[in-house]
Amino acid sequence: MTATLRSLSGIKPTGTPHLGNYLGMIRPAIKLQEIHETFYFIADYHALTTLREAPLLQEYTYDLTATFAALGMDFNHHTFYRQSDVPEVTELTWILSCVTGKGLLDRAHAFKDASTKGQEVNMGLYNYPVLMAADILLYDTNFVPVGKDQQQHLEMTRDMAIRFNNTFGDALVVPEALIEDKMATIPGLDGQKMSKSYNNIIPLFAPEKTLRKAVMKMQTDSKTVEEPKDPDTCGVFALFRCFANEGEQAALAERYRIGGMGYGELKQLCFEHMNAELAAARERYDTLRANPEQLEGILEAGRDKAKRVAREVLARVRNRVGLYQ
Repeated sequence: MTATLRSLSGIKPTGTPHLGNYLGMIRPAIKLQEIHETFYFIADYHALTTLREAPLLQEYTYDLTATFAALGMDFNHHTFYRQSDVPEVTELTWILSCVTGKGLLDRAHAFKDASTKGQEVNMGLYNYPVLMAADILLYDTNFVPVGKDQQQHLEMTRDMAIRFNNTFGDALVVPEALIEDKMATIPGLDGQKMSKSYNNIIPLFAPEKTLRKAVMKMQTDSKTVEEPKDPDTCGVFALFRCFANEGEQAALAERYRIGGMGYGELKQLCFEHMNAELAAARERYDTLRANPEQLEGILEAGRDKAKRVAREVLARVRNRVGLYQ
């Protein structure tokens, strides 16, 4: 078992990275490198539950690799890899599925939501929690950063690991959740949660003019310039808060409450803070994205590092269940 505090997280390559991805997962993930050994992966197996266009899977994978590189991922001291480059995860998925009850999977939020809405439920979607557990357990992960809405996934992973260890003997590290209590819902252009499925995203590395135009499109209420406004119910302020320090947030909130400031000026301030943080990374991203060979090299190096850990853990699991090498 590893003595290093290791955290792991994955992101699906199902579209162009947007501000919701950045604020909800990528920026905290980059920050976490300061205190943990981190394993981050592009969840392309998971993407297959919905993505049906093979060329797009490759493009989205490179988009994410360039994004992490542009934002400061330390590939030398941490591990960044493509999920499907480590096929040991599929073997562990099968082994875990043999000790996982159907009742547990029936309670998974994604499956229940799709069933309630009458959507197609393929076996990939149904077994999604088992593959997710294998993603985590294959790397002796100590911590998994999750928002409160994702906590069930980690609890199911813990259930599977404990069940396996109780059945066959200790072989799997039982991970703990790093709950992101302060993780706010990132508003999209229409005020709902920013999501590709709502078609309300702001692309992370959109050109400066496009970024400004998108921010200016954000929906607000109809209050006039003179009227006081409520920062706590405004999507523009919610986005501004993600890029401003506490003093700047307090000062703008006060201007909201006393009135005399229009939404056009508020959106401009939001854009300026956002662009100040993203401009240099956007330039790096554009350079990296134009060099797929460099991106593939990053993924290959991460694959080799991830495989060394995965093979060790899987050998331990195989030995416990009687699948000797």
